[in-house]
Amino acid sequence: MRLSLRVQYAICAVFDLAYNGVGEPMQVRAISARQAIPARYLEQIFRLLRRAALVDGKRGPGGGYTLARAPAVITLRDVVEAVEGPLDVSCEMAPAADRDCSLRPDFLWRELGERLGATLAATTLEELCREAARVDIERAHPDAPMYFI
Repeated sequence: MRLSLRVQYAICAVFDLAYNGVGEPMQVRAISARQAIPARYLEQIFRLLRRAALVDGKRGPGGGYTLARAPAVITLRDVVEAVEGPLDVSCEMAPAADRDCSLRPDFLWRELGERLGATLAATTLEELCREAARVDIERAHPDAPMYFI
């Protein structure tokens, strides 16, 4: 299975906020550079994350994004559903013209959706940060000077 690029980028972005942010606003440019995500696309993703109340944004000097909730309560399911919508993959979610489900194994899609959702819901940002620290992923240096032109 392959997650969409938007989902992958969203997970990387909120992970970066949790791992490197330490509660301080982080600019999209910095996250974009660290995670190798195009900044314009990342802005679109942050709009979706903000609409889902996963991040807060602050404008102006010293502005940027922060997590809206503690990393211990934000799950990967929250992030996936913020950018892709509900995980329900059953036949009822199909357009009306495609809803003849009599010959489809709809029980399978519902089961897969529930299992995937449960796995994503069981994984929090805090757990990702702990694992990243365990495998020695380098943190951004908050003391590094920022230069503005």
